[in-house]
Amino acid sequence: MNAAVVTVGDELLAGRTTNTNATWLCERLTDRDVTVERVTTVPDRIEDISSVVGDYSAAYDAVLVTGGLGPTHDDLTMEAIAATFGRDLETDETALEWLEEHGYSRSDLTTGTADLPAGSRPLHNEAGVAPGAVLENVYVLPGVPTEMRAMFETVAEEFTGTRVYRETVVADEPESALLDRLENLNREFDVSVGSYPGESVRLELSGPDEETVAAAATWLRERVETVEES
Repeated sequence: MNAAVVTVGDELLAGRTTNTNATWLCERLTDRDVTVERVTTVPDRIEDISSVVGDYSAAYDAVLVTGGLGPTHDDLTMEAIAATFGRDLETDETALEWLEEHGYSRSDLTTGTADLPAGSRPLHNEAGVAPGAVLENVYVLPGVPTEMRAMFETVAEEFTGTRVYRETVVADEPESALLDRLENLNREFDVSVGSYPGESVRLELSGPDEETVAAAATWLRERVETVEES
């Protein structure tokens, strides 16, 4: 299973808000063996949201969108998702009934709070008010981190991929000096290698076969100057 993450918000692009949602979602998806292929941030503009989500919906198994939910003037994500799939926005009775059951009277809710794309599945907001939604392979989640995380956990079981095994080798050598051994590693073993330099070089080996990944890590440790991973 592969996925794309789309975060919505002018404040993210202006650098006023740190995009913790993208990092958290990527970590959770990776933990569930889902390959995240794209992370994109778009402004609070219907045409931008709709264009990116439409492209990603066609290209990936799932698209997770965060931010821009609610009834205020700059909460445009639901309208954009509806436009992507040629749907109308409609008041979702299931979402309204859930809110009523959790202490919100209809008269207290701002108009448009429960407006979702026609035919979508509502996702209830355990930590806030505005509901999310699932439409085809697009999951729309809140931008407030506590709300987004709580809502994702209600659908987490819907994200699963092929088990990937990982091993880490930390090399106490310059990255450029490791190229020949990494080339030989790739010839010997069917694994992927990520190289992340810092004070030392962290080499992340991954693949679908546990024994192959372990053997590749052993092979590499025998051929590089290693340090213990902190």
